[in-house]
Amino acid sequence: MARILVISPSGEVYDHDNVRWYDYANLAAHMEHYHNIGDAFVFDSSLKLLNFEQLEVLPIEQVDQAAIDRTNAEFDYVFLRGSNYVHSEMEWERAPEVLRRLKIPVIAFGIGAQAPVSGKLELSEDTKAVLRLIADSTASVGVRGTYSAEVLASLGIKNVRIIGCPTAFRANNPELSIRLPPLDQVRTAGVTLRREVSTTYAQNIGRYLTFHRDLVKAMAGRFDVTLMAQGEAEEKKLALGTAEQKEEAIAALRENGWAAQWYLDDEMERLYRSRMFYSDVVADYEQLVRRLDLVLGYRLHGNLMALANGTPSIYFTYDSRTVEFAETYRIPSFDVFSGQEFRLEEYWDQARFDRFNAAHSQVYAAMSDFLSENKVDHKMVKRAAAPERKVA
Repeated sequence: MARILVISPSGEVYDHDNVRWYDYANLAAHMEHYHNIGDAFVFDSSLKLLNFEQLEVLPIEQVDQAAIDRTNAEFDYVFLRGSNYVHSEMEWERAPEVLRRLKIPVIAFGIGAQAPVSGKLELSEDTKAVLRLIADSTASVGVRGTYSAEVLASLGIKNVRIIGCPTAFRANNPELSIRLPPLDQVRTAGVTLRREVSTTYAQNIGRYLTFHRDLVKAMAGRFDVTLMAQGEAEEKKLALGTAEQKEEAIAALRENGWAAQWYLDDEMERLYRSRMFYSDVVADYEQLVRRLDLVLGYRLHGNLMALANGTPSIYFTYDSRTVEFAETYRIPSFDVFSGQEFRLEEYWDQARFDRFNAAHSQVYAAMSDFLSENKVDHKMVKRAAAPERKVA
């Protein structure tokens, strides 16, 4: 089996292919800080698809020629954990210098581009260099969807394959199928929360937060609901903190201008106090979604974790990332900025989920082919090559 390295690991590995946040037992050390545990979902899911005997991190913050020589001599490949790297604010430290010295492949494992609300996507020279170095080192570059492929094509990178995200395939089941029970049999629901949002990508913060608030309250009025946080400090405190920390969190939310105006009313405060879930361990989220009848909301990877485990999920799209995920997998989705009213009954439609079922099978095959053509030892079922998805 392979000896591999990872760039941007997002968590510590235990029991070979399981991921939890760094120093997870010392919760107090990072209770005050935001980190997106969804990134750990991707890292954990990536490892579950790969055959490897040794895993290390490739540092990109410095150029250590002795370490690079060891990498070239002892390791089979490096993979870049799938994430949202192709945007105007991305910082690569000294990655271009490090990658230029590597003689082994650098596998882009489901990377994505982020479009701003307005204006043209501007990329740094470092970002362009990293993407070209990766493309030159491998048979193909794995991206999450059509928009990301088009951005790379605009840089002259043509060896691109649309593979979605490893989280969708963490169960390694090419025959995964979402089957809907009657809606009146649904008892439990998870709402994936993303309260913190940027004006760079969400076009109307008031609409974003008021719709978010109303969705939570509507689902809580129909189902036994769990609010699934993924890293905001106040939500972490309400899920896992001391009594004093919980009060600090509520006070901070009340003092936050956006939250106070558009999000935290009396009913939301009650739900936040009584229904919040957060964990620094990826496996805890997997166990949660397996117990739920429905997961819906704003989080890319929280929703995808549910789908990967056979739990129906509906996406609420608000930027190019969420749209791209929904399009790649044909996931039932609702545009937060459409001005329309969301009715769950309209989305509880087996035909909608059959489109996801078919797309999941197709993208699974593309992911398997991608790994094989890049000579990555993997666990995915090797199937006939998937039809190429052409980029306009």
